[in-house]
Amino acid sequence: MTQIVLEHINVTVRDAQATAEELCTLFDWKVRWHGDAMDGLGETYHVGSDDTYLALYAPKKGAGSSDDDSYTTEQGLNHIGVVVPDIDVMEFKVKAAGYKPGPQWDYEPGRRFYFHNQDGIEIEVVSYT
Repeated sequence: MTQIVLEHINVTVRDAQATAEELCTLFDWKVRWHGDAMDGLGETYHVGSDDTYLALYAPKKGAGSSDDDSYTTEQGLNHIGVVVPDIDVMEFKVKAAGYKPGPQWDYEPGRRFYFHNQDGIEIEVVSYT
């Protein structure tokens, strides 16, 4: 049986390039692809690994906004969870990037903390080691 895996999540951000650069720096990810969005009204960056990624979509300035359209509504999700090998190293990197991590919580199955990035998106950092 072939395993079903999560390939990507698409989120709307203010500046796709800046968010891509920040996430690549924090999590040692790479830009897999970037270019115009399908609708021609914005720009998209795909950042992550060879297997999974975040699609960061930013509408062009003046493209309009609607609460009914998730592609023009920022923060249209609860949080993004990222598994890391060393949570203490990641907490240091998050602080060095100018963010204030929440308290670390240690409960099954692992240790974790949360922070909000420049777009106000909550990111959960978790380690199972």
